[in-house]
Amino acid sequence: MQKTKNVPNHPNIQIAVENFGPIEKADVDLRPLTVFVGESNTGKTYLAALIYALHQTFVGSSRFPWSDSSAFSLRYIFSSRYRSSSTQTELDEKEILGTLEKLDSLGQPIRLSDLPDEVCEQLQAKLKDPGICRDELKRCFDLESISELVRITDSKSNKKRSLLKRSRSTSYKVRGTKILLKVHEGDQTLWSFSMEGSGSNFTADGSINKNMLLQSNNKTMFEGMGVVEDLSDFFYLLKRESGNSYYLPAARSGIMQSHGVIASSLVDRATRVGLEHFSEIATFSGMIVDFLKQIISYEERHISSDEMIDIAKALENEVLRGEIEVKRPVAMGYPEFLYRPQKVKKFLRMSQSSSMVSELAPLVLFLRGIVRPGDTLIIEEPESHLHPRAQTQIVFTLARLVRAGVRVIITTHSNWLLEQISNLVREGEVMRADKSCSERVPWLTKDEVGAWLFRMDKPVEDIPFEHIAGIEPEEYGEVAEELHNRSVDLRTQLEETVGGTGVEQE
Repeated sequence: MQKTKNVPNHPNIQIAVENFGPIEKADVDLRPLTVFVGESNTGKTYLAALIYALHQTFVGSSRFPWSDSSAFSLRYIFSSRYRSSSTQTELDEKEILGTLEKLDSLGQPIRLSDLPDEVCEQLQAKLKDPGICRDELKRCFDLESISELVRITDSKSNKKRSLLKRSRSTSYKVRGTKILLKVHEGDQTLWSFSMEGSGSNFTADGSINKNMLLQSNNKTMFEGMGVVEDLSDFFYLLKRESGNSYYLPAARSGIMQSHGVIASSLVDRATRVGLEHFSEIATFSGMIVDFLKQIISYEERHISSDEMIDIAKALENEVLRGEIEVKRPVAMGYPEFLYRPQKVKKFLRMSQSSSMVSELAPLVLFLRGIVRPGDTLIIEEPESHLHPRAQTQIVFTLARLVRAGVRVIITTHSNWLLEQISNLVREGEVMRADKSCSERVPWLTKDEVGAWLFRMDKPVEDIPFEHIAGIEPEEYGEVAEELHNRSVDLRTQLEETVGGTGVEQE
């Protein structure tokens, strides 16, 4: 069984929520491939959006909880605490940096405890600030207040109710929302962050393991950094270790066909005169804004690895049966995305192509020019607008991404997709059992895949993989059984009716 080379090690991440949007309770650990399954309006997108918001807040939920929103300056810490001069502050930083470089050159692991106590205290204080995550939650969910995320329940029936459906005759209670993010390696928690509350009363808490290693993968911290002049370079290195996150929303097909119109209309409305024509300004969720920005400013910078480019090419060949091309009519204009079917010379605009093409074109583009190993890619309903055969083929792309070191999170309603994931897990188990077995198709292992079932007014539950059933939600079997039983009843009625009237059967 072949092993994937140079795959980045993702930290283990646990996300737990209570009374969050439609979700009563969920406790999910993110795997290399994490699958959210369930009926509509049960919270799959809510949890996916929360994961994205936390990822953006903490720049990848890495081993070190540092981000632009929680960035701090050691110069500020020293000068405010000791009111030392700028020169003395620089000397303090140089001394700390020298100690870290010495540890690094000796091959000794660098731990958080090797930094000054003031740094740990500052980080700890940041994790206790609910504002660190509040703005990103509001942005991603397009809310005026995060209190809108709180789950409202009927105090008698304990059923979820919308704020818009309140009546004087019904009493409601607001149960506090809880959000937990925990990053760990093995049995050791590296750091954690939590928020809870209701209304405007949200509190935050967090802790950092001072013994956590800041060095990973047996590489020297300063390798390839060149001259490290101050500690800001050191913290940049820590930030660089964590991957980025990207979100492909369910609306991507429409955006691909209309992004030029959207962009030009936003430019028209950018002036105060343009805004006068609108009494209310419609807004997008943060994920759609981020996706739209990536598309409008898209430029293939050839930063992706050869493996990622090969995955994109396989997706074009096997599923799209054609290629995606990017053109800019003018130097600073919006990009135009075209599709050329196989064995055809003419390129088609997205509006002239099938819905499958506009649905998968963003995935091709992201793999070709944006996503890299170590990143997290969240895809809403990758099976949308795809024929069942194409739905099974898209799973090969997901498995290849896992092999390349990309963490993948998807929401889905497709039983075809789940069955194919199950087959690739079986493929991996066969290869694991028979090490002489050659690699035939992309594969997965049971430990790499986590599937979670979302249901209305019930806790989210994991769906265990079984060698016979695979990953099969119980409700899928119930729907299939209902359809089969109804079909049998109708066929019986037809036979009795036809037989009783003497009408000739076709």
